[in-house]
Amino acid sequence: MRLRRKSAAFAVALLAGGAILLGQHAWEIGAFKRPAKGNPVIEPRPESVFQCPVRKAPVHWEALHTFNPAAIVREEKIYVLYRAEDDSGEMAIGGHTSRIGLAESTDGIHFKRRPEPVLYPDEDDQKAREWPGGCEDPRIVEAPDGSYVMTYTQWNRKTYDAGVATSTDLVHWVKHGPMLAKAAGGKYQDLQYKSAAIVTQLRGGRLMAAKIDGTYWMFWGEGNVHLARSANLIDWTPVENASGDLLDVLSPRDGKFDSSFPEAGPPPVLTDRGIVVLYNGKNSSDPELAKDAYAVGQALFRGYDPKQMLSRLEKPFFKPEMPFEKSGQYAAGTTFAEGLVRFHNRWILYYGCADSLVGVAMTQ
Repeated sequence: MRLRRKSAAFAVALLAGGAILLGQHAWEIGAFKRPAKGNPVIEPRPESVFQCPVRKAPVHWEALHTFNPAAIVREEKIYVLYRAEDDSGEMAIGGHTSRIGLAESTDGIHFKRRPEPVLYPDEDDQKAREWPGGCEDPRIVEAPDGSYVMTYTQWNRKTYDAGVATSTDLVHWVKHGPMLAKAAGGKYQDLQYKSAAIVTQLRGGRLMAAKIDGTYWMFWGEGNVHLARSANLIDWTPVENASGDLLDVLSPRDGKFDSSFPEAGPPPVLTDRGIVVLYNGKNSSDPELAKDAYAVGQALFRGYDPKQMLSRLEKPFFKPEMPFEKSGQYAAGTTFAEGLVRFHNRWILYYGCADSLVGVAMTQ
């Protein structure tokens, strides 16, 4: 890709973060294959008990479902942060309380899990947003200073938004509230939104939050995917169009796997070809997929201008195929990608399976 900006520093930084791309298209990240053994990599564990600070009682916090994982590399290990649902509430999607668990692995397939969640509803200033629904569907990036930034869904069973939390060790987290809370004088404080993925770049073999022209960027939302900008990775300002509405950068396509809607996936990757965005598409009219099934696609955006889409896959590169991806509390089938890492010279993708389990796929 020929850079049109007259910024040598930007060009050097962009090329330095270039990824190894193995897919059918020159810019595509892939191709991903499921390992012969090991899937699913994280399953419910009914024996896990946690003293809930809100209920003031022990709960089986990962008894029913463990799914929709984020992933990060730290100290030569892969850490996965996954959504876990307890056995409270109604037997329906969104009817249980969700908390975020943490697991670590040296090979990307076999995990050691912490006995208690690391992010959860608490007696704090976010309780009204997170109780009783919980903390859901994380994405995570490493900041330039070595700390970590997690975006996640805050769900109180009435409304939801994308919250931001930070940590230095992946275990202890500071909640900062909704990511758009301070934007445009409170214009978006009542907006329902989720699925926030911060743009990253490979540096020293790890994906880290990337600045483009001095600012951080985020692809976010479902239905239509939007953009936001930030100076500090905590407070975000949506990108608007000329009419003052949210700018749509990724929209549904009739007859395709994303015909119902696209939704932001794992943190996008800035490469020498542009910004590669992996996203989850919900199907309504693609005859090759079950109705309402989720599959994973990719789109390419201009490296120096994230508002401009350059290319988009016509078909998903990853879709429900295995029995554990088609059976669970989401019966239509789901491969819902939220975690992407570069580890030992290969890409590893972590995804939720039918809102019930965590799966993994990797490049060769």
